[in-house]
Amino acid sequence: MQLFSKPMTGHSWHKKTLACVVAGGIAAAVYQQRAAKAKAEAKATPPLPLFTMPTSTAKVGVNREFVRQLREIATLLLPHWRTKEAFLLVLHSVFLILRTYLSVVVARLDGRIVRDLVNGDKQEFLKGLGYWFAIAIPATYTNSMIRYLQSKLSIGFRTRLTRYVHDLYLDPQRTYYRALHLDHRIQGTDQYITTDMAKFCETLASLYSNLAKPMLDTLIFNYQLVKSIGMLGTLGLTVNYFVTARLLRALTPSFGKLAAIEAKLEGDFRAAHTRLITNAEEIAFYNGASLEHSILDRAYTKLVKHINTVYKIRISYNMFEDFLIKYAWSAFGLGLCSIPVFLPEIAGQRSIDAASAAKDADENTKVGSHTRGFITNKRLLISLADAGGRMMYSYKELAELAGYTSRVYSLLSVLHALHASEYEGPHEKRRFALTHVYGKETVGFDGIRFDKVPIVAPAAGPEAVGELLVKELSLEICPGEHLLITGPNGVGKTAVARIIASLWPVFEGEVSKPSKEDIFYIPQRPYLSLGTLRDQLIYPHTLQDMKQSGRTDKDLEKILDAVHLSYIPSREGGWETEKEWKDVFSGGEKQRISMARLFYHHPKYAVLDECTSAVSADVEGLMYAHAKDIGITLLTISHRPSLLKYHKRFLTLTGNEGEWKMETIGTQEQKQSIGKEMQTLEAKLEQVETLKARLLAIESELSLKA
Repeated sequence: MQLFSKPMTGHSWHKKTLACVVAGGIAAAVYQQRAAKAKAEAKATPPLPLFTMPTSTAKVGVNREFVRQLREIATLLLPHWRTKEAFLLVLHSVFLILRTYLSVVVARLDGRIVRDLVNGDKQEFLKGLGYWFAIAIPATYTNSMIRYLQSKLSIGFRTRLTRYVHDLYLDPQRTYYRALHLDHRIQGTDQYITTDMAKFCETLASLYSNLAKPMLDTLIFNYQLVKSIGMLGTLGLTVNYFVTARLLRALTPSFGKLAAIEAKLEGDFRAAHTRLITNAEEIAFYNGASLEHSILDRAYTKLVKHINTVYKIRISYNMFEDFLIKYAWSAFGLGLCSIPVFLPEIAGQRSIDAASAAKDADENTKVGSHTRGFITNKRLLISLADAGGRMMYSYKELAELAGYTSRVYSLLSVLHALHASEYEGPHEKRRFALTHVYGKETVGFDGIRFDKVPIVAPAAGPEAVGELLVKELSLEICPGEHLLITGPNGVGKTAVARIIASLWPVFEGEVSKPSKEDIFYIPQRPYLSLGTLRDQLIYPHTLQDMKQSGRTDKDLEKILDAVHLSYIPSREGGWETEKEWKDVFSGGEKQRISMARLFYHHPKYAVLDECTSAVSADVEGLMYAHAKDIGITLLTISHRPSLLKYHKRFLTLTGNEGEWKMETIGTQEQKQSIGKEMQTLEAKLEQVETLKARLLAIESELSLKA
């Protein structure tokens, strides 16, 4: 504190100022050197304890719950003091202290300049103006760096938090699917991730600056004002207003365009999450979480690069703006004040004060000294009032931060709970509740087996229980035993596929299935990812995965030929073409692309859920025959009787209180069943003429009445 209490003699003040600025500059340079290394650190997700769910009675506000939640989130943002964000926080604090020191120096320098003006000491006055412009450079740099570091701190927090949430959201447990379909505790996950987390990080970073600086100012300015009291008056600078407006208009970067680009990139990032939400089930069937993860990261990286570019542009602009408005305006005003003293003929006066000062130099010196103290302390008083006002306004920001903290913490706690398979549901033991799942799942079995497994549609909610669709299903599919599942709509056909894919829990019984490399799922709705034409065939593989597996584009051409799409590469411009493929392909082409993925991955088993409904019967038959020829065991869900010949057994889900029936295709019993159905149809055909005659009679009667 001695530093601020010493009188400003000689050149000691600007030497200390420059030393502080140089120290800050060196720290900034060290930060730039460490930034690249810290990026790799930011990617790592630290092991953390499970976030506990907030109680329903917890109020959102500045209270103990807010402090607890913020403390837990802070372990993500600042896991240790060797992170980039911790270094930014320290550097930000250094510049905040430096700005407070510069405020005191500027207040004293202002008083000194006015003192020399009152004393009529032209040489000292001009020297003071020189010091004023000299201190303007470190002062504007300090202000710009404070804004820059606050923005960098915000984006650093957001980057670390977003990467952590992405890792948790797109984990092998398919938490993204559970959050969207099996849990209702958070609605609009994309809003939480893209908007709420951004506002939380921005508010947190700004609050530190808006609280720490006023508190430091209050402490130091109060200490300074203990010694003396004064006020500072400034004359208006109307003349240079238009000049300033012209300069700012000419030199201001195109922030409107930059903001439009940022809005577009924000929209792309949100659209990527919306795409994930819309197609969560298809992606889950394909096990495409890792590829979708990379797509989200790429969209976010583009956004961050643009935002960092804008922040760097703002450094020079904010320096210029501060220099022009704060310091050039002040210097010009002081110059105007000097006219009556140094150029009284221009002012129209033969200054009586100058004459009296010449008679009594001691009195003039005394007045100048008083004026200096008056001006210096007025600046300090204004700064002190501003600091107090900002601290009062900060409570509103703190309350806003409490709201954002509550939302971000709710997101993290729900994702952690779903990652650990902890769902919302009744606490007491109730059958088919998500909180009481007793079934067993075995992975690595050479086949698909259900052992007394009820097919249940899960329901989310504090008191919700699932709906029984099929009673205790028992079946086993061995290699080569192709199974067709049929039945009315809504009886649970797709639910069987969801249980095999582990999208829905096994409430009771045991499900045995192959490893994820040996089974492939094709859902009802075709899903086409972002990327090239090649990416559509090899999904969820990447080009690198394809090369590692020894596949080439020639192999892909053979696969396209098998699904009768060999014309696609030439039509669309080659394998590297990137388009919005969902708008390019027809419904039948989309389904054949899905079958092409099946042939590319060539698993032992495939679950096909109404995946050829838009394909002609002849092409459909050729694709099924090809799948069997290359050794893929099929589990097909379909209404088409034409597919019976490609399967050995078929499972009928009746929809009658969960009843089901398994039959072997080609047996005497099955032939008799088909024969009975044919007899029923023939009997109905015989009644056609009778029904037509009755219809004509009814129409005739209606026309007579009319």
